[in-house]
Amino acid sequence: MSPSPPPPSRPPVVVASASSGSSAPPGSPGSSGSSGSSSSSGSSGGDGESGASETAGVPLPPTAPASSARFPDAPPGPLPPETTPSETTARLRPVPAAAPARRRVGAVDLTPQPGTEGRPFVRFAPPEHYDDRTTRLRPVSDRLKLRAVAAVACLVLGIGLLGGATAGALLTGDDGASSARGSYRAAAELWHGIPVNRLFPRTLKGDGAGPGGADRTWTRIAVAPSSGCAHAFDPLLYKALRPAGCLRLLRATYTDATQSDVTTVGLMFTKADASAMRALHDRFARQGLAARRDLLPRAYAAPGTDAAHFGDAQRASWVVDVLTDVPVVAYAVTGFADGRTVTDPEPAADAMKPGSTTAPAQAGLGHTARGVADLIEQGLRKAVKQPTERPS
Repeated sequence: MSPSPPPPSRPPVVVASASSGSSAPPGSPGSSGSSGSSSSSGSSGGDGESGASETAGVPLPPTAPASSARFPDAPPGPLPPETTPSETTARLRPVPAAAPARRRVGAVDLTPQPGTEGRPFVRFAPPEHYDDRTTRLRPVSDRLKLRAVAAVACLVLGIGLLGGATAGALLTGDDGASSARGSYRAAAELWHGIPVNRLFPRTLKGDGAGPGGADRTWTRIAVAPSSGCAHAFDPLLYKALRPAGCLRLLRATYTDATQSDVTTVGLMFTKADASAMRALHDRFARQGLAARRDLLPRAYAAPGTDAAHFGDAQRASWVVDVLTDVPVVAYAVTGFADGRTVTDPEPAADAMKPGSTTAPAQAGLGHTARGVADLIEQGLRKAVKQPTERPS
C-alpha cells in the first residue's frame, strides 16, 4: 500500500503587537515594521512561538497559496469557471436547390421578374416562317432502296433499248453508212428539184462581210442555164475536179450596191460519195490547189448586164471550196464591173489579209468572193435539210 499523504499544514496566523497599540492590515508597511520589532523583542525568548504568546493576535482570513514545486502538497487554487462547450465543426455550405426543369421548345416563361410587378408584359409573335414543331425524318435507308431500284430499272430499260436498236439495224441493214449514202443521193438530185431562187436568192445580205466588218449587199443580175462543167473552169482545175465526176453545174452572177464589181458563183454537183469527196477535199488542202493562179474558175458574162465584159482577163480574186457534207464543189470569182484587166489575180485568203496593198485587196474583192460563196453554201445546206419543193 502506498503511504497516506501527510496532513495539510495549518496556515500561519499573523498577529499584531500589543505594545504598538495599533493594527495594520496584513502585508502593509506598518505591519511589517511592527513585526520586525516584535521579532527582535521576541528573539530573547528563543523562538517565534513564545513571542506570539505575548501578543494578542487578530485572526485573518485564510488564503490558499499557489501550488509550486516547493510545496507539492499545497492545495490547488480555485478552479476556472465552467464554460459552455462550443461547436468546433465548420458549418457546411448550403446545398443549392435542384435546378428547375427545362421548358419545352417554344414555351415562354411568364413568371414576372423581381421588381417588375405591375408592368405590362409584351410578347412578340413568331415570324410566319417559324415552326417549332419537330418533324420526324424519313429513314434514309428507304430512300436509298428506292433510288437503287429506280437506277436498276433505268439500266435494264436502257440496255433493252440499245439491244433492240442494234437488232433492228442488223435485221434491216440500216446503219450510219447507209444513212449517209441516202443523204448524199438526195443532195445530188437537189439541182433539178429546188427553185433557183432558193439556191441563188435575188439579194444577198452579208452582215460584216466587207472589209473591216462592214455590211455588204449583192444583187443577182443573171442566172446561167444548167450545164456541164467542160467550159466552166481552167483546164488544170477541170482536170483536178474530174475524179469527183460532174453531174450538173449551176451558176449566177451578182453585183454590189455600187455596181463597181461583179461576182459569178457556181455549184458543181458531183457523182462522188462521201469518201471520194473527203479525199478530194484533203488533196486540195494538202497541195494548195485552191490558191494556184492557173486553177481558176471562169465567170459567167451575161450579155446586157454589168457583167457583159467579165472575161478571164478581168478575174481578180476567187474561192474554191470542196464540201464534204454534200457532194458539191462551190466557187466564186470576182472582178471589176468596168472591164479592166487584172494582171495579178489574188486568192481571197490573201486579199483579205490586213495590210495587203494589191488592187483586189484595196477594192475589197477578196471579201466579196468569200462573202458571196459563204452565203450560197449556207442556203444550200438549208435546202438539203428541208423538204424539197417542186416548182409549180
